[in-house]
Amino acid sequence: MAAPVPLRPDFDAEALRALAKSSRDPDQTRRLLALSAIYAGGSRSEAAALGGVGLQTVRDWVLAFNADGPDGLIGGKAPGARPRLNAEQREALRALVEAGPTPAAHGLVRWRLVDLAQFLVEEHGVSVSEQTLSRVLRGLGYAKLSARPRHHAQDQDAIPAFKKPFPARLAEVAQAVGGKPIEVWFADEARVGQKNSITRRWARRGTRPAASKDQRTASAYIFGAICPARGTGAGLVMPRCTTEAMNLHLAEIARAVTAGAHAVLLLDQAGWHMTKKLIVPANITLLPLPARSPELNPVENLWQFIRENWLGNRIFASYEAILDHCCDAWNKLIDQPWRIMSIGLRAWAHEF
Repeated sequence: MAAPVPLRPDFDAEALRALAKSSRDPDQTRRLLALSAIYAGGSRSEAAALGGVGLQTVRDWVLAFNADGPDGLIGGKAPGARPRLNAEQREALRALVEAGPTPAAHGLVRWRLVDLAQFLVEEHGVSVSEQTLSRVLRGLGYAKLSARPRHHAQDQDAIPAFKKPFPARLAEVAQAVGGKPIEVWFADEARVGQKNSITRRWARRGTRPAASKDQRTASAYIFGAICPARGTGAGLVMPRCTTEAMNLHLAEIARAVTAGAHAVLLLDQAGWHMTKKLIVPANITLLPLPARSPELNPVENLWQFIRENWLGNRIFASYEAILDHCCDAWNKLIDQPWRIMSIGLRAWAHEF
């Protein structure tokens, strides 16, 4: 058996106990106390028992302590296996995911793990399982997400051009209304009917869960508006989208605006939003969003949340049932101001 490695002479038992008392690393504390027993004349077996380890581990502690002093006893995470992909290969994978496939060149409209694994084999000569590749992609900050629909005729410059001067527009409105506090509101409508949506649900792998799907066509519309900064909203359920219905909704929003404040209401360019027949309350200024840009309106995200949690996967027995469930869903949302804030706040509209 190898002779015990002597401890460095510039420490003693009392010094190690003092260091252990002041240490905030529990692993270092345990190791310092074990080595202090050796300094005090104890055997290596006693030190191993005190540290709850074997003799070889005590030897490793002695070597680390002799080399780096007390810092050598600080607990560290094991390095683990060498990554299957080096930095260059990870960067190539990142660039490939960001660019997406070219259908004419790759014969694909989206990347699958098996396609990315094949690319690494062909271009870099490295074989990676789909499970490992999934972990690598998640480590790079990627996840498999549902794509957001974008209108094919959308002007790509319209959204940045709308966001950039938005604070200046609010300042202009504030000046025009005599310096009143400005509230930013968003409004939109959602059709809810018997031909309802089917949402995702938890189910056993390899199965496809079933959900009832009605083919009848009775429907109603939720007119919804939110003020994300306040976590509040105003809504009505109407039989159809018309100018008269929009006038009623504007009146409802006007009652929800803080007394003495003025609301800037952002909404799309639907006909019943832009008609000159609208009766716009004095405490509201309408601001149309760019055409074909629903992603600027967070109420679209609220509709998705409401459908997935309260309105989807339902069979509505009658038109009255649709009205009841729509009202119940909207009231549940209004009772959760934190939800409205979480979903509705947008940096470009509220951080200025």
